[in-house]
Amino acid sequence: MTNIHLLGAPIEEGAGRRGCIMGPAAYRTAGLAEELASLGHEVVDLGDAQRDEVDALETEYTHLKLLPQVAGWARSLHRHAYDLAKQDVLPIYLGGDHALSMGTVTGHVAAAAELGLPQFVLWLDAHSDFNVPASSPSGNIHGMPVAFACGLDGFPDILGKPLPAPLESRNVCMIGLRSVDGMERDLLQASDALAYDMRAIDEHGIAKLLLPFLDQVAAADGLLHVSLDVDFIEPDIAPAVGTTVPGGATFREAHHIMEMLHDSGLVTSLDLVELNPFLDDRGRTARLMVDLTASLFGRRVLDRRTQSY
Repeated sequence: MTNIHLLGAPIEEGAGRRGCIMGPAAYRTAGLAEELASLGHEVVDLGDAQRDEVDALETEYTHLKLLPQVAGWARSLHRHAYDLAKQDVLPIYLGGDHALSMGTVTGHVAAAAELGLPQFVLWLDAHSDFNVPASSPSGNIHGMPVAFACGLDGFPDILGKPLPAPLESRNVCMIGLRSVDGMERDLLQASDALAYDMRAIDEHGIAKLLLPFLDQVAAADGLLHVSLDVDFIEPDIAPAVGTTVPGGATFREAHHIMEMLHDSGLVTSLDLVELNPFLDDRGRTARLMVDLTASLFGRRVLDRRTQSY
């Protein structure tokens, strides 16, 4: 049994369109807490986090969109994540766009550093989110959280303080990439992060990519944060995302990853991000994300009931 704490993060300011603010409510309506409880876990819903009030921030990059609002969310979620990481619980952050990871990941990295443990991150996403302000063509901050957490240069004072501890890029594994900006690609290739695109999945399969990373986490006695973006999945089966990119992970590939993560016993925190219910088809994507989360927490193929999507 795992003591799971759910925390809503209704942030939409980091994305290029509205709707992710409804994500946490959609997960609750789709029965996430009930599904996890049915697997024998203790589930506590902490409600939704509240955004800190932040005045205008100084930056030369004036194309950054809604920067004070994103900074307010980052500060609030950093504080929440840091506190939850110090408890004997497994937090699930219900998003909300991927800018929320500026707070969740940095909070967990800071807590891990104080505990003397290495923090690892598995990034399941069509995008690497490794832009810095100078490299971002859109100014949408949801494309920057990994670069920010790794301590890359050029960011304004988003946390209201220096980054307590940077995420080591060698402790990051990205799977499912299929849309990376030009300058962003250069930054990513100059880092030590593991980055696998969909061709790598086609050529090698999920297990050969993921198992070595999980072995690395286990050998280091590390903590593992998983960040699952809806657009990791093929949009034909997960349409409720504002940044659809064709050619994503299939239903079985996504579940295979979740099942492997459960078998590893290594996951210590989880982001569920970029669910935009305004774009969904009768709750189809929300239910799929709940199903994937259930697989991560122990539901087996033989436990799955027949249902229509």
